[in-house]
Amino acid sequence: MRRKASLVLLAFAVFFAALSPLLRYYAFPRLAKIPADQYQDMVLVAKDATLLDYGTMKARKVPQVTIVQTLKGNVEASKRIERTAGRDVVVWDGLSYVQGPDGKMVSRIPERYIFDAHSQDPVHATGEMVDGDPVKRNGIEFKWPFLTQKRDYEYFDAQTRTTNPIHYKGTQNFRGLKVYYFEQTVPWTKVPFPKTMPVKGITPESVARTGTTRWYTTVRRFWVEPVTGAPVYGEEIHKEELRGGTLLGGRDKVTAFAGHVKMREDYIEHTVNLVKSNRTLVLLLTSYLPWGFLILGILLLALSLWLEARSRGPADPEPAESAAPEPVSA
Repeated sequence: MRRKASLVLLAFAVFFAALSPLLRYYAFPRLAKIPADQYQDMVLVAKDATLLDYGTMKARKVPQVTIVQTLKGNVEASKRIERTAGRDVVVWDGLSYVQGPDGKMVSRIPERYIFDAHSQDPVHATGEMVDGDPVKRNGIEFKWPFLTQKRDYEYFDAQTRTTNPIHYKGTQNFRGLKVYYFEQTVPWTKVPFPKTMPVKGITPESVARTGTTRWYTTVRRFWVEPVTGAPVYGEEIHKEELRGGTLLGGRDKVTAFAGHVKMREDYIEHTVNLVKSNRTLVLLLTSYLPWGFLILGILLLALSLWLEARSRGPADPEPAESAAPEPVSA
């Protein structure tokens, strides 16, 4: 009976020991993915910013500039691209909407970001764009991969339509979470005017005819939770200038926008709470269950060997055979 029990325990020990690496290295890369229908929004503010008054073409100080960023999963587009891509794809239709202190629009830039649901690598397909201009992204945008590494990554900048390194700068603690801090500097670069201008009747084409150009630079900072790859906080030191042309009335340049853009406090709290819950789910597949199954397998193996040893204990001594009685003669 003990031997049968030890064999059953041995079978379970082998099963759980084999399940541990399978769950971590086979199941996790296939199960962990971004849902195609995800929707998220974020509000960022730049207090005491500099903003261009298009009526006078002069820069002025304003108490606050608000930036609303939305990302909406396009399920229909994802399914259509998956049929030809042969993998799980997420399509995010994004919008960056900037408004001044009076609530009026400063800029409005839509974009479509297409990427692999598991690795977050960009997927090139028809419809990938920024402000209506077709682009071919290299590197990540918005989200880091699951199990983010302590290294530099390539990050796509929507303003310049280029990819630049974003550097790992160290590990920090942010509101109870261990995070990796990344920083990217985009140098002054000539960029196109938004398709939707803040003044009615003015178009990018009409501004271009004046010879005036738009330039941009930023220092981008992200605090990323490494298990989920989700930024829990981000900010930018953002500057834009208009340079040259007759539109500036003889001036070399004028500031179009300058400010330290930061996430609003309520969105920080919401993001941290969301990342904490998602972090637990990822850890179940990468750490808790694999290590738990491995330890359980070792314990079952030890119990199986113990029962086997008990079943093979020293045998009881056999009784000595009694001598046959000698025959008695008459």
